[in-house]
Formats: sequence, C-alpha cells, structure tokens
Amino acid sequence: MHIDPYEKKFMIIGIAVLVVFAISITVAGFMLGIQVPSPSQLIDPNTVADSGPYADPGLKELSPGNYELYILATASPWRFYPDEITVPVGSTVTFHVTSADVQHGFKLQDTNINFMVLPGQESTLTYTFEETGEIFFVCTEYCGVGHQNMYGVITVE
Repeated sequence: MHIDPYEKKFMIIGIAVLVVFAISITVAGFMLGIQVPSPSQLIDPNTVADSGPYADPGLKELSPGNYELYILATASPWRFYPDEITVPVGSTVTFHVTSADVQHGFKLQDTNINFMVLPGQESTLTYTFEETGEIFFVCTEYCGVGHQNMYGVITVE
C-alpha cells in the first residue's frame, strides 16, 4: 500500500503530538503533584449543616502540621462558611468542600486547588502552605445574584 509523503508526514506529526500530550499528563500527575478533584463521599444537601463536620465548619487539627478544613458553600446568603481562616506556615491542609444548595466553584488563588462544588458531594484536595501571607479563594461558578459576594481569605502565619 502506498502512502503519500505528505500524508505520512502529517501522520508522524499527529503521533508525535499525542506522545507529547501523554508525557505532559504523566509529568503533571506524578512529578508536579497535580491532583484531579473527585467526590470523596455523598452527603444529603438538605441536612449537611445539621450534624457532622459541616455543622461547625472550619479548620481541625489532626496532628502537628496536619489539618482538615471543612468549608460549606451556600447561596442563601451567598458565602463560604468559614470565609476567614488562619493556618500555620508549613502545614498540610486537606480541603473538604460541599454545597448546601446549588452548584458553586472553589478556587484558591495562585495554587492548583480548583474544583466544582456540587450539592450532595464532598470534594477533597490537599495542599501544603509553604509561605506566609494571604491567599484568597473565590466561587468560580455563577450561582445566583449574590455570586460576587462568595469569597474568603486564608491567612498563613
């Protein structure tokens, strides 16, 4: 079977691009620590704030330098609970975020923490805070007329 030289050239280019993409995804996942968020558990959105960790959301210390942060997003009123958090520098924090009502987003500025927050699902990701300062988080999914009020700050001391 004869393959035209131009067709052969573009087939080689196409295969090379696929190989480069596969290598970049592998490097991102294993060497750079980029995580793909996934729901860690299902939660009843109607009762999420009544009991369990979302009844009193916030930072919980598991061991020295190791924390879990529970954040509840609501559209009535539009805000994150809590919206002001203080963590020690060098600490590793596992974010647990869920919504009580509608779809929200959660983006921690200048980090790789970014996921969709859906009612009935808890999303988790882990991040280590290595520098002091303030890091803002915002809702990245339009969730209603008060969407612009959905922001908060993590102070690293």
